[in-house]
Amino acid sequence: MRELEERIRRDGIVEDGDVLKVDGFLNHQMDVELFGAMGREWARLFAGEGVNKILTIEASGIGIACIAAQAFGVPVVFAKKSRTKNIAGDVYRVEVPSFTHGTVSTVIVSRRFLLPGDRLLLIDDFLANGAALEGLIALAGQAGAQIVGAGVAIEKAFQPGGDRIRAKGVRVESLARIKSMSPGQIEFC
Repeated sequence: MRELEERIRRDGIVEDGDVLKVDGFLNHQMDVELFGAMGREWARLFAGEGVNKILTIEASGIGIACIAAQAFGVPVVFAKKSRTKNIAGDVYRVEVPSFTHGTVSTVIVSRRFLLPGDRLLLIDDFLANGAALEGLIALAGQAGAQIVGAGVAIEKAFQPGGDRIRAKGVRVESLARIKSMSPGQIEFC
């Protein structure tokens, strides 16, 4: 998606350790107009797939998923990184390592919100090593839900996550795929 690539070139900051900071428009301060364009693009790409829910993971994917859900006219379910008092009863759970934070989180979703027969579109801000999407795939599997695909804002194509998720048979539609990056230089696929 050209608009997203241009925004990454203009406002993205590449740091050591293959870190791309896009916090000025994607995952801290959010450009909801850009999110709207992204949601419409995923709705176009996954038209006819019967998506009835969007599934994402706390926290950076929530904003994008909500705006994308408007384009689909469906609800968003997000996997929480901790159990709260308002999550009662049984939950699906899986451990997910975070590339960005260098931690492992147990993420949960109430069994009330993921059902057999659901047709899920996974949405996330980044795809690097694929751990977050693998966690969402595992949660969907526990529920007996079907994954119709994954919509990713930015894929670091030079890292193994995209290949790992595609090898599982999941259709991945990344709106910006980065071939390589270094401070001051970003090359798209």
